[in-house]
Amino acid sequence: MDLILRNVRIGHQGTVADIALDAGRIAAIGPGLSLPATAEHDGEGLFACAGFSDSHVHLDKACILDRCTIHDGTLSEAIRETARAKAGFTEADVHTRARSVIERAISHGTMRMRSFVEVDPRAGLRSLTALLRLREEYRFALDLQLCAFAQEGLTQEPETLTLLRQALEMGADLVGGCPYADPDPVAHVKAIFDLAQAFDVDADFHLDFDLDPAHTDLPAVLRETEARGWGGRVTIGHVTNLSAMGPERLAEVAADLARAGIAVTALPATDLFLNGRGADRLVPRGVAPVHRLHQAGVRTALATNNVMNPFTPYGDASLLRMANLYANVAQLSRPEDLAAAFAMVSDGAAAAMGMTGALTTGAPADIVLIEAASPADAIARIGRVRCGWKRGRMSFDNGRSRIFAPDAATP
Repeated sequence: MDLILRNVRIGHQGTVADIALDAGRIAAIGPGLSLPATAEHDGEGLFACAGFSDSHVHLDKACILDRCTIHDGTLSEAIRETARAKAGFTEADVHTRARSVIERAISHGTMRMRSFVEVDPRAGLRSLTALLRLREEYRFALDLQLCAFAQEGLTQEPETLTLLRQALEMGADLVGGCPYADPDPVAHVKAIFDLAQAFDVDADFHLDFDLDPAHTDLPAVLRETEARGWGGRVTIGHVTNLSAMGPERLAEVAADLARAGIAVTALPATDLFLNGRGADRLVPRGVAPVHRLHQAGVRTALATNNVMNPFTPYGDASLLRMANLYANVAQLSRPEDLAAAFAMVSDGAAAAMGMTGALTTGAPADIVLIEAASPADAIARIGRVRCGWKRGRMSFDNGRSRIFAPDAATP
């Protein structure tokens, strides 16, 4: 074996075991492994998982607060301010800002990420070019999917359709749309699916970003998904109007999503910040209840979305912090519910992205050690991420926390 991690905790119960790594894969898992190894690492009883998966990030427009003004904190203002700022994006600028977020994410244990990349007449393909470079530069620590994305509509700006096609030809991994920003949402959805089918890639939509349960573009996405046989290859993000539905209607929508094979990603930080701006008391939370969808068999995830921009003027790319935030918002406390929230930023999120993120024999040797006893404990305490290995190679190390008490003999 190349390496054996000794004395780590695994699974929902935090069972103590060893993990053997060889040729970039997990060769064996079990207590007291007696296999010969080139090296060993003492896990010190830390919790081990296969790393985190951030299924919805906007690296291209991260860290631009200094270029924008926030007055009313609404979605329309965020789109407008970002559109104005991105006209000045350069490849070098996007590369620098995105790199800073990627490195923070890696240090927080993220090993898989899906980033949207806006392509339109204002941004052109500059952001995509920068992120294609970063995808290769950080492959040693992070598997980065890039979603060519139409943030500001499509039917009213046909040039964007051409740019999306060019982005896919350049190497974007999938295509995404934003029907609520288009004067013809149904045509927008169809055009995105046309591209997905033409290039045989997945589709990811920003959808129903409001608190009106009667206003929805979901039927168009459901219809196209099922008509084209794209089940398991479609994700919708935000869907904040689900938070305004009664239990019976929510159950109906969950059944539709599960049947169609559509995954749902909630973005707690952004959705909390932008929603409910018209309320002067009892402000609605406006976060899709993905734990309810999960219980109904829908593939679900929690993700970062934006970092330090008009959509979310804070953030550190920590998925444990995001899952803890969701647990607070959704009022989760039972160990099984907290463990489900952990899955929504780890193996469950990876599955929603069509990737592998499981700690099993034969899987890629992607391993992160957390100062926690179990998944539920990691969420409850936002366990500190200690170190990690990507495909069997140590990719980051945050070191041990150290507290220096004063010498009792010193006055």
